[in-house]
Amino acid sequence: MDRRKFLTTAGIAATGATAAAGGLARPALSQGLQQWTMVTSWPRNLPGPGTAANALAERITALSGGRLEVKVSAANELVPAAGVFDAVSEGTAELYHSVPAYWGSKSPGFLLFGSQPFGLTAQEQSGWLNWGGGQALYDELYARFNLKPFLCGNSGAQWMGWFREEIQSIDDFQGLRFRTTGLNSRALSKVGVAVVAMSGPEAFQALQSGAIDAAEFIGPWSDSALGFQQVAPYYYWPGVGEPSSAEECVVNMQAYEALPDDLKQAVAYACQSLYDQVVTEYNTRHAQALRQLVTDGTEVRQVPEDVLIALGNAAGEVIGEIREDNDELVQRIIDSFLEYRGLTAEYMVFADNGLMNARALPYDFG
Repeated sequence: MDRRKFLTTAGIAATGATAAAGGLARPALSQGLQQWTMVTSWPRNLPGPGTAANALAERITALSGGRLEVKVSAANELVPAAGVFDAVSEGTAELYHSVPAYWGSKSPGFLLFGSQPFGLTAQEQSGWLNWGGGQALYDELYARFNLKPFLCGNSGAQWMGWFREEIQSIDDFQGLRFRTTGLNSRALSKVGVAVVAMSGPEAFQALQSGAIDAAEFIGPWSDSALGFQQVAPYYYWPGVGEPSSAEECVVNMQAYEALPDDLKQAVAYACQSLYDQVVTEYNTRHAQALRQLVTDGTEVRQVPEDVLIALGNAAGEVIGEIREDNDELVQRIIDSFLEYRGLTAEYMVFADNGLMNARALPYDFG
């Protein structure tokens, strides 16, 4: 996914009757109305990210009073799933819906805003950007590529993944052919995994054929929609490789700057307001889907503790290497992330963790 040529094109005028971005002709619209194309990394209507992209397009259109109409182009309809970043950077489309975990080849700094092994929960990720200085760093990094980013959703806690064979110890990861992405790829490589990069649908086919031994995608809702339970019997938790995975809406900088202030706010508020709705839907649908998976015979297994410790050590090595080997901006991103992670980890022992542990005690609640 190394696509390093980025072009800057003129933005869309706020009142344009006909507009173009990167050569993409726009239909003639009434005075003061615009139509934007959202490219996505998802199959059309894929439960989870695909449906979230649709909801975001509808919300921007609604909050703009119809003055900014957003049309969704699913993966491979206009550009490939992995090509949405470049398409919007270059102006082929005005905005995309994807995840930061896909852009590590451009800068490892991107990976901190999406998911991190042993990193931030969905609530903490939003907290870091809103209250811990993360948004300013997020903006600074994406501006290098002619982009304006917003978080617009989160998958919540992901799963370790689907395995064709049982995992007994860290030794079982040696030579394991595993589909994953982002920083988790680097951490797993340190314990001997042969990491394979591919889309969710491609991972299903590879598991089915035996080309790979294991794969993680999102969680029970999205995974079962792709049929992973049909090709791998063991489903492992917890997903420490991605304690959450943020979804993002990213806009071509010229297109965004050309908007009047109220439409800029419409885009921003649409993203912000959708974040909680998306993560709570994921958690609800994941819970429902897991019940069905268990009923249908999926073997749900817990990752052994020694494996978690080995993976945690590997993840720590990766974070240290990235901080050491990259530029000053990436170092500031990592320092900010680690500071916020430490702050909330101290508190959650008494707050969410304490409450969930109390709820698990053997008392009668009906």
